[in-house]
Amino acid sequence: MANNIANIVEQRVRKWLQSFVVDLNLCPFAAPTVQSDTLRIKLSESNQTDHIINDFLFELDLLQSCSAQDIATTLLVCPNALADFDEYLDVVGVAEQLISQAGLDAVVQLASFHPNYLFADEPADGVSHFSNRAPYPIIHLLREDMVTDALAKFNQPERIPETNIHRLESIGRTAIEARWQRLFSGDLG
Repeated sequence: MANNIANIVEQRVRKWLQSFVVDLNLCPFAAPTVQSDTLRIKLSESNQTDHIINDFLFELDLLQSCSAQDIATTLLVCPNALADFDEYLDVVGVAEQLISQAGLDAVVQLASFHPNYLFADEPADGVSHFSNRAPYPIIHLLREDMVTDALAKFNQPERIPETNIHRLESIGRTAIEARWQRLFSGDLG
């Protein structure tokens, strides 16, 4: 991937993080990490699933071999592959199996984000899907201990998904879609 395109991809991911995750408070404890140097954004430039899995394994190993002060969390961004949501979910499933097979269930957890993210129990046109939509398919590797610590400090963390749905619905689909389009137009100001 040419440097210019890679820069555009990373800029869009950072805009999404700021405009959706932080500004809409979809993850109430993300801001400090998003605004720090401990957030790693790694582009998997391949369009081949096996290469993406290899990139995932590399990032999993790197996350374990570094301290949280060096890398708190990693976003593995796949701009050239996994456009099909079901194919993406299959790859996330493989990644979760690899974590489990490595005995890392209590060490690393995954979060998933996709441009066409759909929650199974929500209407297809529901604005709720935007809580997990990102400009590109992303596999988010999180340190389990950091998640546990963050949730312990947050009042009623089990209500975060419900709160996100209400927030997105109160903003309205038209405004959320306009915000989404600005990720690609370069106009988030």
